[in-house]
Amino acid sequence: MSENKGTEGLEKYKAKLLQGLDTSSSDVGGSVEGLDTSPLFEPLDVGSARIPNRIAMAPMTRTMSPGGVPDDKVVAYYRRRAAGGTGLIVTEGTYVSHAKAGFTPSVPRFHGDEALAGWKRVVDAVHAEGASIFPQLWHVGLMPLPTDEFDPLDALSPSGFLKADERIGRPAASPDIERAIIAFGEAARSAMELGCDGIQIHGAHGYMIDQFFWDATNRRDDDFGGADLLARSRVALEVVKACRAATAPDFPISFRFSQWKQQDFTARLASTPQELEAFLTPLAGAGVDIFDCSTRRFWEPEFEGSDMNLAGWAKKLTGKLSSTVGSVTLSNDLFSGYVEGAETSVGNLARLLEMYERGDFDLVNVGRALIADPEWANKVRGGRTDQLLPFDSNFLAATELY
Repeated sequence: MSENKGTEGLEKYKAKLLQGLDTSSSDVGGSVEGLDTSPLFEPLDVGSARIPNRIAMAPMTRTMSPGGVPDDKVVAYYRRRAAGGTGLIVTEGTYVSHAKAGFTPSVPRFHGDEALAGWKRVVDAVHAEGASIFPQLWHVGLMPLPTDEFDPLDALSPSGFLKADERIGRPAASPDIERAIIAFGEAARSAMELGCDGIQIHGAHGYMIDQFFWDATNRRDDDFGGADLLARSRVALEVVKACRAATAPDFPISFRFSQWKQQDFTARLASTPQELEAFLTPLAGAGVDIFDCSTRRFWEPEFEGSDMNLAGWAKKLTGKLSSTVGSVTLSNDLFSGYVEGAETSVGNLARLLEMYERGDFDLVNVGRALIADPEWANKVRGGRTDQLLPFDSNFLAATELY
């Protein structure tokens, strides 16, 4: 395969990424007048951490760290959300130290003295406001950001496939995969040494770890591949084990996963509860404390015959804590919202409380709504949902939005 063909495939992917979006409304009904949101503001103990409430800031890449180093504006950005009542800050994705972890210089790194010093300032600022913080550890693999300009043949990939019918890279050698696994452990150790309350491993959305999970992108027949999902989970299992070995037994590890991929919103790793249990149980055994279950609309059932979402099933099947996400108090889902913006739609808050109070999940990730409104948690806690601000996609590029 020539470099030109690989580059053409990459550009084709970038051009089509946001086409064909389902823009279904998130107004699922329910009155918010008199709604008691206090259950969402109870503390949560996980390992060595006490999270002050159940509201988590979802990880959202912003490319606002010059040279990969969090600066004063990044410190202020996270501090403001913590001051606004968010209990757990999950940072934007941060590149681990593997040379191919990411290709955008303004995405923050979680390695190197200068970058770690920047993160120490973020951690201290978040703690000063009474919130907890988990850095999200990230390796993009063969999944570029829209701003990336790189040769896909240099990316780490299980088999060189971006999706089932599009090969733009080449299979990674086993030693390179092993080096990437070690990099996650090193980042986890750094997080604990900086005083972070835990970490999150990014295993979702078609990025590196997820590329090994997915049969469309992992065609390997060695120790890092195989015909079934459990066999294709080895990279993730080794990453979790490396992070657990590099930290303390009670240091919280969150693992984010998704059925959908940016390359294919209809993709599924598990089609039944039994398949999901076989997938998640080994990860729980390896050291995962929280499963962060990424869905585009939190209220949608995951399997026929039950109205539980993915987070509900993950908690039921593993006994571990789970976190939900997907268009909370917004009018449309993640990707269409990035393109079009999103109005406030607080009707789904009643449904969220109903699912939470019956025990489906333990944490609620709020993403775009917290970009738009740093005071989201305090407003919801105080019954001021009429004051919530809508999301504008221009906010993603607004360096003054702190």
